[in-house]
Amino acid sequence: MTLQNSTPARARITPAGLMFLALTSVGWGFNWPITKYLLSDLPPLTLRGSTGVFGAVLLALLAILSGQSLRVPAKLWPRLVVAATLNVGCWMVLMGLALLWLPASEAALIAYTMPVWASILAWPILGERPNLLRVISLAMAFAGLAAIMGGNGFAGSLEKLPGIIMALAGAFGFALGTVLAKKLPLHLPPLSAAAWQVGIGCTPVAIAGLVIEKADWATLSEFDWTLLIGATVVQFCVAYVSWFAALARLPASVAAIGTMAVPVIGVVTAALALHEPLGPGQIAALIFTLAGVALATRS
Repeated sequence: MTLQNSTPARARITPAGLMFLALTSVGWGFNWPITKYLLSDLPPLTLRGSTGVFGAVLLALLAILSGQSLRVPAKLWPRLVVAATLNVGCWMVLMGLALLWLPASEAALIAYTMPVWASILAWPILGERPNLLRVISLAMAFAGLAAIMGGNGFAGSLEKLPGIIMALAGAFGFALGTVLAKKLPLHLPPLSAAAWQVGIGCTPVAIAGLVIEKADWATLSEFDWTLLIGATVVQFCVAYVSWFAALARLPASVAAIGTMAVPVIGVVTAALALHEPLGPGQIAALIFTLAGVALATRS
């Protein structure tokens, strides 16, 4: 990474950045219904924390095998801990808990208000003043999200309120982490950066799960284990690495807007796998959201 801290980030939009962003969106999109399904067998902190720790170990092994150093300079530890807390720890905990109150499709939709917060925060922190195309793309993407909410009969009932608050808090935290990653880059190799952030973010979550939850791993079926292992590898070894790589190659606001394909993928896969609603509203949202993402990549 060659970003500088003294001036606003001005990363250009590159084909490699868009490719990494697409990999991130697909990996995270599929993860929503899988996590919702697995929560019927494992409690949230145990599920999110244990998969994260396992994912961090895999990332560290990949880093070593690829010749990347895991050494972290002393001066980078504070910003590494902040990044891990916002981008991984808070996201894992809050989104895992939100799924206890919300369907996977609704949780994904609320979570991906993140681009709004990122675009707002990128202006004062990074000096990334939003241009007209970016504003239009953001409006189109959120028109798509509004269509999905309407199609699902989304209602902010009191029963769902804890999940809504947790999903919004997780979205804001991730947005702040996204913007700060551009302002205060870690200057670590991608695999090493991902391994440390996932490990630091998920280890306290796993410990909390061991202390306050009761997980019966023996009840998991072969299908459950297949989903658990597959989702762990895709989410951490593919999606997180791709996200950090995309963030290094794209403006923070463009990267954030691009991830709005994630809830569309989440809604569609949740409809197919969990039989959550998928009707004209969701189809219209697919068109609006992907059009917004496409426009964002040209801004």
